[in-house]
Amino acid sequence: MAAHGDRRVAPDRIPTDSLQRPPDAAGHDPLERRRRRLARSLILTARPRQWAKNVLVFGAAVVGGALLTPELLIRTTWAFLAFCLASSGMYYVNDIVDRQVDQQHRRKRTRPLAAGELGVPTAVAVAVLLCLGGLGLAVWAGGPELGAVLLGYLLLALAYTLWLRDLVLLDVAAVAGLFVLRAAAGGVAVNVPLSSWFLIVACFGALFISAGKRRAEHKDLGQARGEHRKPLEEYSEPYLRYIMSSASTVTIAAYCLWAFEGPSGRSVPSAISILPFVLGIYRYAMLLDAGSGDAPEDLVLRDRPLQLCGLLWVVLVGLGVYLR
Repeated sequence: MAAHGDRRVAPDRIPTDSLQRPPDAAGHDPLERRRRRLARSLILTARPRQWAKNVLVFGAAVVGGALLTPELLIRTTWAFLAFCLASSGMYYVNDIVDRQVDQQHRRKRTRPLAAGELGVPTAVAVAVLLCLGGLGLAVWAGGPELGAVLLGYLLLALAYTLWLRDLVLLDVAAVAGLFVLRAAAGGVAVNVPLSSWFLIVACFGALFISAGKRRAEHKDLGQARGEHRKPLEEYSEPYLRYIMSSASTVTIAAYCLWAFEGPSGRSVPSAISILPFVLGIYRYAMLLDAGSGDAPEDLVLRDRPLQLCGLLWVVLVGLGVYLR
């Protein structure tokens, strides 16, 4: 029999606060903290900074004179968003495949999958959702033609992740091809014919950026380059410099021909646009020599002279194309 004054509380009358998980020493709910870490890991793995590459989708629409039509501008924007979703999905796939190798890389080891902050099943589910979402958005916004271009992008990106990046020259060509498909998608989205000059500039400009990326990795990784990526062992810096030099030469020559002879050129502003275009390429090459370039989007987002060249180029091309 209980002693006098012993008060027992019935189980159904236990205060609900006593059943809740206590906060940590800082007063934060552990469950809420885990949710924030998960959200942060999902965003980092999607790499929104790299969406800057998808701005190429607007290229064909700009030089084709399509952006003054609201309907076409909206369609191009949807195409841009579709590529953002699809590219983020492929970054998930890349990090899933590379998670063990990335653990040995001095910078990539902090990626959520390599660091163990994001589980593989969750990453696989998100990757599938992003890729299917991007593909569905492309078909809805631009029809089966745009969907086919985006599907080609996904297949090439997957082939690069699983196979092509380990093959000399094909790794550089595959990265360049991903840039070209972005540029071509803009023309398909708004039904603008892609001129031969546009395709040449897109192809060899992408090859210039791709070779520059490999050169920056070659220089940054030093003697350990072969452990991270096999083709880097077979490339030499002078050879990669040669690819960059020849690709930039063809890019500049083709752009000059477009500015003077192309269907959207043949105007004074278009001719003057050659100057910021060429200076932008020279600036990018100078930054590569200084040790940057393994992440092209970082150069575009942080280098003010390069941004100025790009802004002047957009203004001059816009004046040449839309005020003829």
